[in-house]
Amino acid sequence: MSAYGSDPDLNVQDLTGNGTEVDVATNLLNGDIRLSILWTQDILLSADAADQVAEALRRAAAQVRSITATPSAD
Repeated sequence: MSAYGSDPDLNVQDLTGNGTEVDVATNLLNGDIRLSILWTQDILLSADAADQVAEALRRAAAQVRSITATPSAD
C-alpha cells in the first residue's frame, strides 16, 4: 500500500498525445509532495495545463500544512 495520495482533480497529459501524464501526490506519512512525470522524463504542457499543475501543487501544500499543523495553545 502506498503512502502517497494523488490529486484526483489533476488530469494533465502531454501536448504531443503520447500518453505522458503529470501526477502530484502527497505522502500522508511524512508530508512530502511528489511531482511525477509518468512514462517519460519530460512533458510539454499548454499554459492551461501548467496552471492546473500549479493548482495541484498548491492543493498538496495546503493539505500538508493542515496535516502537520500544530494545535495552538489557548
